[in-house]
Amino acid sequence: MLENKESLKARAIVLSIFIGLMWFVRGIDSFLPHGFSSAGVGIVPRTWSGLHNIPIAPFIHEDFDHLLSNTIPFLILGALILVRGVIEFVFVIFVTTFVSGFGTWLFGEGNAQHIGASGIVFGFFGYLVFRTAFDRRVSSAIITLAVAIAYGSAMTWSLIPEDHVSWSGHFFGFIGGFAAARMRYPHRPRVVTAEMLSKVIDFQSKKTA
Repeated sequence: MLENKESLKARAIVLSIFIGLMWFVRGIDSFLPHGFSSAGVGIVPRTWSGLHNIPIAPFIHEDFDHLLSNTIPFLILGALILVRGVIEFVFVIFVTTFVSGFGTWLFGEGNAQHIGASGIVFGFFGYLVFRTAFDRRVSSAIITLAVAIAYGSAMTWSLIPEDHVSWSGHFFGFIGGFAAARMRYPHRPRVVTAEMLSKVIDFQSKKTA
């Protein structure tokens, strides 16, 4: 069930725009020599140009296989975040993009171009896993359990350093997801216990008496 007045169509459009941009860039790049992109070179750690390319890197992919491997989890996890609204979705993308990108710029393998939306995908995963700890909602817990079962094993293995894989983007994307969850829900709601409820009832009874 949607949790605010935004229509399902509006949320689908927002999700389609992000995915469409990735496919649009890859479509143009398919006509260019391998290793070149119309959107730039991605994140090159500890270079000024790499720093400027942090917002662009998620839209650049090496080939269609690389793009497809990111599109499917981006679509599924992004849709789960969109249940809470467009603002939450855009907020998570913003935070995870910059945490993942800046972490990669600082600690990623040098003399390499770090590209792809996997940092955001891991950010989505981290956000959905940790959100339950901060908002204490049953709906969040159900989503967390489903995401952990479906993606937990694959995501965990992908955090391990591997040749030709931007593990730094994955790791810091996951950290970005945690940061987004903490910032989005800075105050934990109080859990009403039986003792607290009993005190409220006693207080109301004394007032009416």
